[in-house]
Amino acid sequence: MTRFNTQLVHGLPVDDNNTGAVNPPIYNSTTYAFERVDAMPRYDYARSGNPTRDFLERQIAQLEQGTRGFAFASGLAAIHAVLSIFKPGDRIVVGDNIYGGTYSQLNEFFTRWGLKVESIDTQDLEALTAAVQGDPANGIAPAQAVYFETITNPLLKVNDVRGISAVAHRYGALSIVDNTFVTPYLQQPLALGADIVIHSSTKYLAGHSDVNAGLVVVSGEELANRIYFAQNRLGGVLAPAECDAVRRGIQTLALRMDRQQENALAVGRYLLAHPLVKSVHYPGLPGAGDQRLASKGLKGAGGVLSFEVVPGVDPADVLNNLHVFRLAVSLGAVESLAELPCRMTHFELPREERLKVGITDELVRLSLGIEDAADLIEDLGQAFEIAYEEYIKRHAEADVFSQLTSGAFA
Repeated sequence: MTRFNTQLVHGLPVDDNNTGAVNPPIYNSTTYAFERVDAMPRYDYARSGNPTRDFLERQIAQLEQGTRGFAFASGLAAIHAVLSIFKPGDRIVVGDNIYGGTYSQLNEFFTRWGLKVESIDTQDLEALTAAVQGDPANGIAPAQAVYFETITNPLLKVNDVRGISAVAHRYGALSIVDNTFVTPYLQQPLALGADIVIHSSTKYLAGHSDVNAGLVVVSGEELANRIYFAQNRLGGVLAPAECDAVRRGIQTLALRMDRQQENALAVGRYLLAHPLVKSVHYPGLPGAGDQRLASKGLKGAGGVLSFEVVPGVDPADVLNNLHVFRLAVSLGAVESLAELPCRMTHFELPREERLKVGITDELVRLSLGIEDAADLIEDLGQAFEIAYEEYIKRHAEADVFSQLTSGAFA
């Protein structure tokens, strides 16, 4: 039995060739020859199966301790395949703080086909229980699934996979976890009771901002057959070269994530002490309240954090003046990225919905890369200086005395 870091490097061989190649081959063939008309070959058409994709799917199943893995052309394609196993009239309870693309797919696509979506604070297990059990006496059947993120995007709230899964199973619902932010390196949700794990493997697993990909891992053959049917019939499979890119990224996952977490902690501590920062969201910081990682099955907090600037400071003045950080969506890559959720990753959410869950117009999200932490902190420092200068310019003509006496700052 090999250990996790060895599994990252070697995976599980498909035993598809005898060349002795250290790296598995990339099979670009879309079709495969039959030996006879009545043969039932393992591979016949690339949408249904491909040796390069098989390697990646077997590896992610091994890493997540699942029954089977499935590779898709993007994270949203993976989510689409999972949600497609439900039927019109089914009710899904969803965490109230999720990625904007997931929110849009649930509320603007699947609801058109009769799926019922109910948003809930998944940290509140009492409220979650009430939502999952429904109200059969009034015609509200128990939910068929609970969908949530291990650590939420972009407020970094830590969910209790074991507790949420127990609630779901009590009422016959599936527990579906988006594990993108922490990867199997920091948590394996299936081992904590979840039924389905989803990754936007574009992020940490691939890790280099060079491939779009999604992965799904399930517990149990019955679920595996349902996901495979969706993968094969909907056709959103990951191409062979992209499968190999994700495989190659996975080999260095632990090394990258260790550095990214070190940088996130250093930058988080810097932000906590900065006068232009109102609040910092990162569960890896000392004294992060009830977000005790180990108690929720986590070995770390990942490399993403968010913060809010103080009132009056324009977050765009910070973001537009960064040089080491790149102003870009996505996360989990070797380079550090910065973005404004209200305008970028979470623009799909109506403003009232964003504000309801705490995604303010002043919230900035950072994805820490593997650069030198001192360079990242210096970059933020010079951007904050410019933002402060812009703040002073905007308020230079203000009559501070009259505003004080009129109660404007009360």
